[in-house]
Amino acid sequence: MAKQQHKPWGGVFDGDVDPRVERFSESVSFDHRLHSQDIRGSIAHARMLAETGMLSADERDQIVAGLEQIGREIAAGEFPFKQELEDVHMNIERALTERIGDVGRKLHTGRSRNDQVSTDFRLWIRDAIDRTDELLANLQRAFVDRCDRDHGIILPGYTHLQRAQPVLANHYWLAYTEKFQRDRDRLADCRRRVNQLPLGTAALAGTTIPIDRRHVAAALDFEGIVANSLDSSSDRDFAIEFAFALTLVAEHLSTWAEEWILWSTVEFRFLRLPHAYCTGSSIMPQKINPDVLELIRGKTARVVGNLTSLLVLVKGLPLAYNRDLQEDKPRVFDSADTVEACVELAAAVVTGAELNRPAIHEKLGRGYLDATTLMEHLIKLGVPQRTAHEIIGKLVGVAMKRDLPLNKLEVAEFQAAHPALDESVYQVLGVDHAILAFTSEGSTAPAQVAKQVTLWKDRLGLEP
Repeated sequence: MAKQQHKPWGGVFDGDVDPRVERFSESVSFDHRLHSQDIRGSIAHARMLAETGMLSADERDQIVAGLEQIGREIAAGEFPFKQELEDVHMNIERALTERIGDVGRKLHTGRSRNDQVSTDFRLWIRDAIDRTDELLANLQRAFVDRCDRDHGIILPGYTHLQRAQPVLANHYWLAYTEKFQRDRDRLADCRRRVNQLPLGTAALAGTTIPIDRRHVAAALDFEGIVANSLDSSSDRDFAIEFAFALTLVAEHLSTWAEEWILWSTVEFRFLRLPHAYCTGSSIMPQKINPDVLELIRGKTARVVGNLTSLLVLVKGLPLAYNRDLQEDKPRVFDSADTVEACVELAAAVVTGAELNRPAIHEKLGRGYLDATTLMEHLIKLGVPQRTAHEIIGKLVGVAMKRDLPLNKLEVAEFQAAHPALDESVYQVLGVDHAILAFTSEGSTAPAQVAKQVTLWKDRLGLEP
């Protein structure tokens, strides 16, 4: 059994550690991912200690050089992480002490593992937010890039998965561009709260050591410092907020994947998926399965589950640090890894897919996509909306019974429904006319969509 006295906290203990406890309580198997953040934070802490007189310049230089060498070894895969040292922090600190002696023992002055792990985790999440934001920007560019290629294509828009109104393909691409912009905005807002330095709040009450927390904050590019030491060591709001923002990204991706899975079926035939992102069947030679889209949809469940786990994890914790919080990192790591992989592949699928123009055009006359436009035409002629709705509904019923589109009905039939309906109805019937009839800001009107395409190209740094 490992000696408690050999632990960094073992001075008060007179027994041994059960090896099962070491296996049960270690976190280095997953928190080793924080190694670069831990080294960055420790270097900034050491330099601050030298500035406040708690380390000499020589001691500071020994610590910094030792930490930088350890960082290079970890990056090269040459550093042996040890389970008995519990976590990434103690593995690095023990290696430092073994190399430079008692000077290494001074590094932990004025801090606790409680504020140290929170600092490392915030640094890691900050980096992950920046990576995710750039991936989302690339996905937005993939959608906006399609707008020139798919200019003028009209798609059926759906509600309740029933045909509703015509929309331009570009309007559809920009809808997802908007969703992913909100995701980026949420991540940016989350980053502000992540980017507050907890280091120096120590275990829970602060420290009597003369430290300069704002010196460390500036060195690590934090926007400010966590104001309350008791709050600092128990706070995981920043991690949960990040996990929530990632969950909405995953939900948006899942919605998009579901639609494109449907669109790629023989029943829809709207979309040809790039074969590089599909797989086949081991028994059915004709199959081209949208596995990447299905996995994006499926992996959303993991991200939702991770958020739920984090919410349950903290729901009953008293103030200050509790070991339960060790369980936060696997959930956040998994969500970040999952969403990054999904967004990266989504951009590739969006770029490589092709709309099946003939199949889309063939079916555009079905579903009475122009019915609402005809109703609004009647409203503009002075008929109350509810009345107009009923009149056009009856006309659609007539057309359905005869399996005709609305623009194939005779003028006499429109006049029988309402005398205000004359030959002018044909100017708004049919999807091409219906699209041109839209005028409202934010609508699928060609001029509105063109304006938005231009704005998004400029915003994303794309060629006009």
